[in-house]
Amino acid sequence: MNNHKFLGFSNSLDTDDYGVIVSKEGRLKGVWLPIDCQNEPIPQTVVDFCITNFGIDPNNDQLVSQTVH
Repeated sequence: MNNHKFLGFSNSLDTDDYGVIVSKEGRLKGVWLPIDCQNEPIPQTVVDFCITNFGIDPNNDQLVSQTVH
């Protein structure tokens, strides 16, 4: 068994990074936003990742098929 050092989610990200939070069932639970970008749309590359992998557009409330925090 590998022993991994726990870094914590926020400690793993730079100030301009986005992150995704995924449940143990593989469902998207949320998108971590940089504090300076919280009032801006999520970049298209991150949106494309969410659509491709989870079927969710985090910038469009009408197309969200699951709860995203």
